[in-house]
Amino acid sequence: MERRKDWYEHPEYYEAIFGTDTVREADFLQELSRRFGTGGNQWLEPACGAGRLVAEAASRGLKVAGYDLSEAMLAHARKRLSPAERRRVKLSQARMEDFFDPALEGRVDLAHTLVSTFRYLDSEKAAVEHLTGTRRLLKPDGIYVLGFHLTDYARSGPEHERWVGQVGKDKVVCNTHEGLPEQRLRRSPMRNRLRVTGPDKDWLIETTWYFRTYDEAQVKRLFRKSGLRVAATFDFDYDLDSPVGRGSPRLDRVFVLKPDTASKA
Repeated sequence: MERRKDWYEHPEYYEAIFGTDTVREADFLQELSRRFGTGGNQWLEPACGAGRLVAEAASRGLKVAGYDLSEAMLAHARKRLSPAERRRVKLSQARMEDFFDPALEGRVDLAHTLVSTFRYLDSEKAAVEHLTGTRRLLKPDGIYVLGFHLTDYARSGPEHERWVGQVGKDKVVCNTHEGLPEQRLRRSPMRNRLRVTGPDKDWLIETTWYFRTYDEAQVKRLFRKSGLRVAATFDFDYDLDSPVGRGSPRLDRVFVLKPDTASKA
């Protein structure tokens, strides 16, 4: 078995796990834009990764701006686009807390970041900078669809998720482990193991990092500080007819955020 590090250097295997809901997610985002936003055709994807949703949106005739820190992911994203789709897409290398394109200011109809990527921002300052920067790019009636898991600080054991995917003849097994949250430091230790097996291949790709933690009160304060209000909340089932109600025990949340015109943030 060959040991490797950093699953973001292997976008084709990363997507074998997280690329299975692409069409359903794009349908969900388009309908959210129609119901809560402008329904317009300029999208923005912070931390766009290997570009699965960028390509899907472009294939639907939408204009897309995307950015990511990983050049390997961006190269994979560019490679998957057809010539016609490339004309509708602009990809950049940037950090979530730093990205700002003056050409997009006040022109984005829908921004979206799903699957807990937001929790990589490791401080309140970084989170506020990202949210306020994204808010400035939105139209007054635009929306930012932000999905991630809230934290139960009272839990007494680690959390574990497992997925299985396929890339050609290679089998991909993904195991993600989240340790106990450190409430004072506002972080949880994370470990991901991708086992890739196939003809003449046996890899273990292990990545470790910390995710920032949020309970419901913490995230609501953060949104207010960033000049955003919650227009609706859903979960990772992406069911538009089943919004998350007050007091829901579900920790997976998809927040539909709008600029708060009453805020001076």
